[in-house]
Amino acid sequence: MATREPPKPTEPLTFAVLVFPGFPMMAFSSVIEPLRAANVLAKRQCYRWIIVGGTKGAVEASNGVVIQPGFYAEDAPKVDRIVVCSGGDADHLVAEDAAHWIRKSLRNGAHIGAVADAAFFLARAGLLDGHACTLHWTSQAAFTEAFPNIELRRDLYVIDRKRFTSAGGVGSLDMMLEIITRDYGAELAAGVAEWFVHSQLRSSIDRKMMPLRLRTGVQNELVLSAIAIMEDAVEERLGMAELTAKLGVSSDKLERSFRSELAISPNGYYRRLRLKRAADLLAHSTLAVRDVALACGFASMSSFARAFREEHGHPPKLARRH
Repeated sequence: MATREPPKPTEPLTFAVLVFPGFPMMAFSSVIEPLRAANVLAKRQCYRWIIVGGTKGAVEASNGVVIQPGFYAEDAPKVDRIVVCSGGDADHLVAEDAAHWIRKSLRNGAHIGAVADAAFFLARAGLLDGHACTLHWTSQAAFTEAFPNIELRRDLYVIDRKRFTSAGGVGSLDMMLEIITRDYGAELAAGVAEWFVHSQLRSSIDRKMMPLRLRTGVQNELVLSAIAIMEDAVEERLGMAELTAKLGVSSDKLERSFRSELAISPNGYYRRLRLKRAADLLAHSTLAVRDVALACGFASMSSFARAFREEHGHPPKLARRH
């Protein structure tokens, strides 16, 4: 049986991009540009979009580009979709006017999304309760510690009913292609992907492994699978026997694969991963240093402090961002 295309909206769908100072321009553009391309390719206005500032005044992106929003949260109009695009301080961003507007929009039937780290803002406002989400990989550990009851998926993007989130960057483009597919069908989405010389929509497995592949540069599937398990078991710190049992391979094969791909042993990579996670938690959470050590699989503060200094060249307390 042929797959039926979704019914196409009869009126243009309006997106509002809610921007805060320091927002990432790559993610911002990856939301708006696919909408523009969809209109051009469809030869009609499928989408409209507006820019909404979280507060009054011009808003500067992380790269220094300044934009002037057409609206502000306190007077923003009714829209169909809201995408929050915030900077690196999203883990402690509070904006009551914006949160009030988003809640009002939800009651009016809007879908709510976030790119890069902006899932923090939605979660703190209670707007992701009961939904799955994703965000930029550097903030995932801190997000899990801050919101243990929200399902975090390590995907390029997650669309869960009326919520949509992406890890930022090109992952936002992938997410928008999926949204265009749901709104107007696969043919238009494929045309938009081709317009930006982008690959076709990825399978769910690709979306799960792609962020890991991009971050690590690893191509070997066994090494990628091992790293994925390591990332999910930072706190419990699996032994190599447990890891190889989960993978169904010998320790010698895993060792050879890691040495060939990364010039490091599996144990060495696991230790480096745990120390990277510690640095992310110190920078993006308010956890005490002792709690960070425990969350990253270190049994004692002395061993953690020594290992952290060896890896990063400074003591843990200097990794605090604020």
